[in-house]
Amino acid sequence: MSLSMYDASLPVFVRAFENLGKILEKGEQFAREQGIDPKELVETRLVADMDPLRSQIQRASDSAKGAAARLGGVDNPSFPDNETTFEELHERISKTVDFLNGVDRSQIEGSEDREVTINSRRQTVTMRGQDYLLRFALPNFFFHVTTAYDILRHKGVPVGKMDYIGDL
Repeated sequence: MSLSMYDASLPVFVRAFENLGKILEKGEQFAREQGIDPKELVETRLVADMDPLRSQIQRASDSAKGAAARLGGVDNPSFPDNETTFEELHERISKTVDFLNGVDRSQIEGSEDREVTINSRRQTVTMRGQDYLLRFALPNFFFHVTTAYDILRHKGVPVGKMDYIGDL
């Protein structure tokens, strides 16, 4: 049996968001224990020209929503990027997961050859659905999830590889 477009996309996003939510909880706990203002962690960047933690969560959300919408042929909900607290970041993740869970398997299946167009600041690219998922959507999503993890790890939050991977 081959791997389906649905199985390679939405459940992967949902699982990563579940793990990311737990990682954020560890960040909140760390801030409390260390007497750090939680907003300091939310606004932390790895380097000056990279987006802060809050933006990494927002971009991961946008990437997952965009993939589900493009592959499923459904409207992509617009969420304002106004999260400034851990609580709001958890809400963003929850809203994203609710959207992903609302996209039916049948809407994603068969999207391997669906034409997907991405408009970026630099160019417009059109590709097959499978190429979009494997070459852009998943790598882009995991870039932002990994960067969020790295920001918290860099600040000393006690998270490790198994927090990122989650329960097996």
